[in-house]
This record gives sequence, C-alpha cells and structure tokens, in this order.
Amino acid sequence: MTKHLVVLAGVALLAGCGQAPGDKVQAATGGLFSGAGDPQIPAGTVLRVRLQQSLDTSRNRMGDSFSATLDSPVVLNTKTVLPKGTVFQGRLVEADSSGRLKGRAHLAVTLESFDLYGVRHRIATGAVRRAGGSHKKRNWIAIGGGAGTGAAIGAIAGGGAGALIGAGAGAAAGTAGAALTGKQNLYLPAETVLMFSLVAPVELRSKG
Repeated sequence: MTKHLVVLAGVALLAGCGQAPGDKVQAATGGLFSGAGDPQIPAGTVLRVRLQQSLDTSRNRMGDSFSATLDSPVVLNTKTVLPKGTVFQGRLVEADSSGRLKGRAHLAVTLESFDLYGVRHRIATGAVRRAGGSHKKRNWIAIGGGAGTGAAIGAIAGGGAGALIGAGAGAAAGTAGAALTGKQNLYLPAETVLMFSLVAPVELRSKG
C-alpha cells in the first residue's frame, strides 16, 4: 500500500512540472473557469499599472510605445487572474506640447497588450488623459514685468513721455521673452501610476 502511494505521488509531481501555460492559468485561478472555456477577464475591469519609463511631450509623439507593470493584481471571485508585475505594452494616442503664449500640453495613452505565461494578449482600454498647466499667470508676470522695467528706464531717461515709450518697449520685450521661454511641456516620470479600464473582455489563452 505504501509503495503504491509513493508511485502515485511521483506521477503527480511529474505532471505538475510539465504544466502547459493553459494549465498554469487554470491552476493560478484555482479552477475558477474550469469547464467554461478559456478564463475571461470582463469588460470594465480596472488595470492599475506603473510606468517603466517617463513620458514627455517635449520628445514623445503620438504613436510612441511604452511599457508598464501591473501594480495591483486583478482578482475575480477571490482568485488572482493577473498577478502583480504582469508586463503591459501601451501607446500614446495624443502628445501635444503647448504653444509659446497660449494653449496647454496634452497627453493621452492606452494599453494595447500584456504578456502572461509566454502568451501575448491583445486588449482594448479607455484612454488616460492629462493636460498641462495654463500660460496665463506666467505670461502676465513675464509681459507685465517687462513693461514695468521699461517704464522705469523710460522715466529716468525722459520723464512722462519717456515712461510711456519705455513701457511700450518693455511690454514688447516681455512678450518676446514669454514667447521664447513660455512653452510648457507635460511630463510623467517613470513609476507614475495610471489606471485604465478594459472596454472589452479578454480571454486568457494558452500557448500554442
């Protein structure tokens, strides 16, 4: 009897070592999807990921790709279907710098796929969007400051009329300075956490 138990245990161990990716998915989910085809993650599931590199509107353009890792596991019915650390691939669907004197920088990204047990799964998510800060306050300081400096110089040079001329020259200088230095970019550093939502269900397929 003891001999038979040892033989059965050895067979079970060998079977476990030879698990296919599909078997690993079933094992990882505790048989949650057994008998119902491939495991499926439903639409609306939230994916919390962490960027693996920075994104910047000064250098990134629409269509650029990026990678991220799952920051929180995806759990359904108390079973983990996507472990923390799962690698995702994404793409920039919008990347615009601000203008020199007006407008905001914009950045929008989506997730396109992830790798699980050697299998790449295509996905569709909603876009995460970010907008940069406004120019108004900064430009007002730059232009106003230039006008004030110009007025002071003009007053010293020639009194009231000189002050008016100086103010005009100072405002022009301030506007030029804002135009040269006022472009604002949007920057998301590596390790930034973003949250996406699946817009379609995803089947966790086995390899092969």
